Amino acid sequence: MRKLLSVIHFCLLLTLFPLFTYSQNASNAIIENNVPSDTSKQKDLLDIGKSILKIKPKTLEEEKNKKAYFSILPISGELPGGGNILITSTTAGFYLGNRDSTYLSSVVFTPYWNFRSRFGIPLRSNLWLANNTWNIKGDTHFMVYPQYTWGLGGGQPSEDKLLINYNYIRFYQSALKRIKPYFYAGIGYNLDYFHNIHTDYPTGLADFTGYNYGTEEGSNAFSSGISLNLLYDTRNNSINPIPGVYANLIYRVNSTLLGSNSTWRSIYLDARKYIPFAKRPGQQNVLAVWSYFWTVLDNHTPYLNLPSIGMEPQYKSGRGIEQSRYRGKTLIYLESEYRRDITNNGLFGFVVFASINSVSDTDNSRFKHINPAAGAGLRVKFNKGSNTNIAIDYGFSKGYSGVSVSLGEAF
Repeated sequence: MRKLLSVIHFCLLLTLFPLFTYSQNASNAIIENNVPSDTSKQKDLLDIGKSILKIKPKTLEEEKNKKAYFSILPISGELPGGGNILITSTTAGFYLGNRDSTYLSSVVFTPYWNFRSRFGIPLRSNLWLANNTWNIKGDTHFMVYPQYTWGLGGGQPSEDKLLINYNYIRFYQSALKRIKPYFYAGIGYNLDYFHNIHTDYPTGLADFTGYNYGTEEGSNAFSSGISLNLLYDTRNNSINPIPGVYANLIYRVNSTLLGSNSTWRSIYLDARKYIPFAKRPGQQNVLAVWSYFWTVLDNHTPYLNLPSIGMEPQYKSGRGIEQSRYRGKTLIYLESEYRRDITNNGLFGFVVFASINSVSDTDNSRFKHINPAAGAGLRVKFNKGSNTNIAIDYGFSKGYSGVSVSLGEAF
């Protein structure tokens, strides 16, 4: 077990290495705009639709000067506790400056509804101002949320779970200024409000989890704080990165002076590297590696704010693992994915992925359990201008398997 944890720590340090080498000439590793400058040989679903409707395609010059790309996908998914939900995923990619010197900005809007009492309105934005002088990120959620929990630690049987109901409001905003090429620093504001937390468990959530903060039946958990942010990012396109490196450090301080129920702090460290093997620009042949370390530094952190799988800021980790399956005061995660085109025109592709995670146990804060997952997926090019794929993934782990459909890559 110690050897496995050593491997996790080594891989985390390996993916963080580019953070300390930002002075190198990263432009040699970046394809312009992260999409081929000539997309005439590429094909997407929009091309097929235009062909069916006999709509004349735009000229190469018109496509090159285009600054906004939209993708929309209505899908159905399963709801925790039973039932289905309708999800409409909309992704907008656009340039807020010259394409040659400004990264692609994105806004993702993914509302869902089960036609009764369950719904969610999440909106995420990642904006790059002209010439990449500023990076402004936003994450706003309003959810009426059922979610399973298995308590703390990683050793609980899959059937030993409890359904929690609550309303959730999230408001995260940050602004980062470029300090050096690819390196940014800034501040943010983070708000989490969990309202009317309740379960059907006879003795309540506190008894089920053995945790006394933010678990009282019918209680509210309010956390409000500032964050200090460091970012290193050489990816031109965050929707579907081909080459590049990403590293993000967020230190969050919640205080009763800002309205929090308690004072607590957290650290989130996220690192990703994309290694291209393609011989021509725009071709999908990439090995992607993602690792994050997430921990809280105080004992009064509300239960639903504790690190848990699939609940990191992007809600993307742990494909093949049920959301919040593992929760603890510290979580370590590592995932790798190989992405490859099937057709030369880029319309179809595939991925294979595998991940491991571990959370600290409650008794001694050690990492006793390693939780693996794996899977594969199909990719269909929806919009070649923003390099947006429809991602259909099948993932599995011990005691669970599932299919997910989304716009864009997991990371």
